[in-house]
Amino acid sequence: MTDKILMCRPDYYGIEYEINPWMNVKVQADHSLAVKQWKNLYDILKNDLNADIKLIEPKKDVPDLVFTANAAVMHENKAILSRFKHQQRQPEEKYFAGWFQQNGYEIITLMEDMNFEGAGDALYLGNSLYAGYVPRTGISSHLYISELLGIHVISLELISDTFYHLDTCFCPLKDDYLIYYPGAFDTYANKVIESNVPSEKRIIVNDEESSYFTCNAVNIGDAVVTNLTTKRFTKILEEKGFRHFQTDLSEFMKAGGAAKCLTLKI
Repeated sequence: MTDKILMCRPDYYGIEYEINPWMNVKVQADHSLAVKQWKNLYDILKNDLNADIKLIEPKKDVPDLVFTANAAVMHENKAILSRFKHQQRQPEEKYFAGWFQQNGYEIITLMEDMNFEGAGDALYLGNSLYAGYVPRTGISSHLYISELLGIHVISLELISDTFYHLDTCFCPLKDDYLIYYPGAFDTYANKVIESNVPSEKRIIVNDEESSYFTCNAVNIGDAVVTNLTTKRFTKILEEKGFRHFQTDLSEFMKAGGAAKCLTLKI
């Protein structure tokens, strides 16, 4: 089955505010380079990996709409919409809701006081949904989503503002493999990961690789698409039977995003 992915062109992307440690309004993204980098990622996914890319129309008032991973978490034909913590991103909610409605998805809206940031903080591995909490998503949303969807949700505490979403440090792959960075999690979360994912299935990134958002990857079949990273990581992936595609996403790193942030599997 072809992977269907939602993306948004970076027409209005820029560093207009600071809501994570990566963002600095004095260090602006090079817009023409950002457009080129986004197109390179799009081409890899569409042309090399045969993904079915759907596009949401960019909007001038929401520069981070380009990071579609935060739109929702998907379950069958349902889209559980985000409730963004920061007011700067809250206007995105209506645009994502409109797109899902227009494209035949059932949308589910969480309570207003319940922070939840979509597939940025909720990722499927095996039969469970792993969900991050503290920096952006409130843990109360985990129980609500578990009961709503009838699925097992495993909560993982993130302890670094640098890794403010789960998808910056945790990436499930096919056949229940996992890329992750232990330094982003508290001791208990690391024990939970180790007890649920066999050691031979865990691909641990080091400090250098984590700084390139290597875990913020897109997995399609046996292919893994990341920002530029190390030869060590490529070798490990290949030893596990995966193909590694790298593409420079430096301009999106300035906002704290890479390949996974720019995509949402729908």
